[in-house]
Amino acid sequence: MDASDSHELTQLLAAWSDGEQEALAKLAPLVHAELYRLAKRYMSRERADHVLQTSALINEAYIRLIDWKAVRWQNRAHFFGVAAQMMRRILVDFARQRPRADKNTEVQQLSLDEAMTLTIGNDPDLLALDEALKSLAEMDERKSHIVELRFFGGLSVDETAEVMKIAPITVMREWNKAKAWLYRELSSK
Repeated sequence: MDASDSHELTQLLAAWSDGEQEALAKLAPLVHAELYRLAKRYMSRERADHVLQTSALINEAYIRLIDWKAVRWQNRAHFFGVAAQMMRRILVDFARQRPRADKNTEVQQLSLDEAMTLTIGNDPDLLALDEALKSLAEMDERKSHIVELRFFGGLSVDETAEVMKIAPITVMREWNKAKAWLYRELSSK
């Protein structure tokens, strides 16, 4: 998405937040491609025989997003950060409903950088990551939010900095610390 598309998207999000329903009609096709990219990224980390399809994840996230009437969308990065968080919650809820592997099943240990490049064949334990992120949030909510935006939302360092209203160098520093903490946390299990 180039700068003019991003600016148009930000304007439409602001208009939608102000109650303009026709802005939603213009917004839908613009956000669909980005929501699809996010959903495809999430689903690529799931097992190949996962029951939930990419389109179902997009639809569920979209329905939940358009039901938020009181949200004042700041910009494109804010919207997609929230969308990413919503998709994470949908997948975690779905994962909680499926049976877990027994204790004798071998666990694959991955760094967050490795997990970001997974193909369909890999299936990291989303529930363990979710629990670790909750623990991180209790200690340092900012680091947890950065992981959510970068890992789950696929936002760049600059987009994450924009959403969080902090400097990009701070995002990088916190991202590196959070990855190290999560690696230790997930390795100890």
